[in-house]
Amino acid sequence: VIMIYMLSLKVGKSRGRDYLSIITKYWDRENKQSRTKTVRSLGYVDELKKDFIDPIAHFKEVVAVMNEEIEAENKKFSISLNKDELLSNRTGIRKNIGYSALSLIYHELCLDRFCNNKSRTWANSYSINEIMKLLVFSRILKPGSKKKAFDTKSIFLEKMDFSLEDVYRSLTKINTLKDDLQIHIHKKVKELYDRDSSLVYYDVTNYYFEIDSQDEMRKKGVSKEHRPDPIIQMGLFTDSQGIPIAYKLFPGNTNDCKTLIPQLKELNNKYSIKHMIVVADKGLNTAGNISYNILAGNGYVFSQSVRGANKDLKDFVLSENGYKSLNEGFKSKSRIYSKTISVTTKEDETKKITVDEKQVAIYSDKYARKTRKEREAVIRKSRDLIANPSKYNKAASYGANKYVKNLVFDEKTGEIINSSKKLILDEEKITEEEKYDGYYVIVTSEINKSDEEILNIYKGLLQIEEAFRITKGDLESRPVYLSRHDRIEAHFLTCFIALVIARLLAYRLDNKYSITKIASSLNSTSYSFISQNIYVGDYIDEVSMDIKEKLNLDFDKKFMTYGELRKLIAATKKSVPPVK
Repeated sequence: VIMIYMLSLKVGKSRGRDYLSIITKYWDRENKQSRTKTVRSLGYVDELKKDFIDPIAHFKEVVAVMNEEIEAENKKFSISLNKDELLSNRTGIRKNIGYSALSLIYHELCLDRFCNNKSRTWANSYSINEIMKLLVFSRILKPGSKKKAFDTKSIFLEKMDFSLEDVYRSLTKINTLKDDLQIHIHKKVKELYDRDSSLVYYDVTNYYFEIDSQDEMRKKGVSKEHRPDPIIQMGLFTDSQGIPIAYKLFPGNTNDCKTLIPQLKELNNKYSIKHMIVVADKGLNTAGNISYNILAGNGYVFSQSVRGANKDLKDFVLSENGYKSLNEGFKSKSRIYSKTISVTTKEDETKKITVDEKQVAIYSDKYARKTRKEREAVIRKSRDLIANPSKYNKAASYGANKYVKNLVFDEKTGEIINSSKKLILDEEKITEEEKYDGYYVIVTSEINKSDEEILNIYKGLLQIEEAFRITKGDLESRPVYLSRHDRIEAHFLTCFIALVIARLLAYRLDNKYSITKIASSLNSTSYSFISQNIYVGDYIDEVSMDIKEKLNLDFDKKFMTYGELRKLIAATKKSVPPVK
């Protein structure tokens, strides 16, 4: 491919007089330096004025026309191909370009500056920023182990000059950034995307480790996936758009309800969020969490178990009086209820206070059908347990054991202990639970909001459930193949950053596509080397076309030179704030 270089007009001095010439600059590959070549000498300005009123303006126009012709000519090229040429086994022939969309958001959040500034005084032979980019981008495009990320780094256009040992060593350094980096990201999202922190969503999940022994963090607890492996708990806050705000890890045996207050204190103090409405499910609905929010000046919207409620609330929920139909198969009613709770003041004094709380009772046909279907599956398992107790232990009988009477487990082994009492199905418990099918309650401090407003606020919890699904599914954040605590923390920090970037990209695309579809599109958007300096693209879809429109990244050119590919990546590093 023969590239013709662009021209420019030079005004120089010759014998003390202004002299015009048309020049071009080019790269001398042999000597590895930039050179200038005179294409055409025009003459002295004072003599040219005999023919042109303004010689400089005139020849600038001439150069512009010549450059238009050159640009048109450069778009045409021919290459020679040998049809007998064999495939090469060298790496780096196919380059992913889809990651440029991730790079753009990474640099908009100034994560490169943050990493470079923090690591400036560290005695490293490698770049923390470059390793961070590899781990974050790979987590979205090709999730897997740290070794897998390192082995596939050649798919990226940028040179990454570090070893696999550097990657593992860097995790200890990256761990020291986790607190400040979360605050930095929050501030940038607030600045660039006008984040509304008045409404925050919180939930807890856990991640398993395929190990036999426990340690100070990886402990056996209540696994969300009903696995017997040691786990780590993660508490996560998101905003109303589903974009993560902050997270924190806890030992695996930490009760969900004990994770909320430590993080709320940080949001109130370190993140400068002075007032917020906290939305969470029934596992976080405790007197302690409610009292903390009240004393901190926050609001709350929590779900409430009907089956575990007191008689007064159960009677209110089951009574048909006051229900209003919101749509077919869906109704609600509410009341203001005064309740007395114990609070601990800043002076460490405990006192009782009375607060007004709105209780919204909801019935849903869809929820009732779902509950019945789930119970039927559990009852089938309970019947099988009764018929074949030798097949089960405490872990294997999870869920089904609550409907079996006279069931006793060995405290050490978890095995079922043979008893003189026969195992029977608890029909009374099943009948009692059936009464509450389809009903649930939301309790809130926001007594002036309508039932519909409270319901809409609570439905936002689906966003955080989706965030956990993405982290575990699309980002493959578990199982975790690391043992040192600092490296485990660093792993989840890179997962958090990847989740933030993925959700922001989805937001920039008007939430039209799932993270799964976006990641698949970006992963497929690659260019392959064919000959000389030319790469060919072979994939485009609606996601990449929207990225071109929304982020101004060209993914639709069939042929691109290596220089053009580099310019595309370089353009993502110029922070241009998104449209709010």
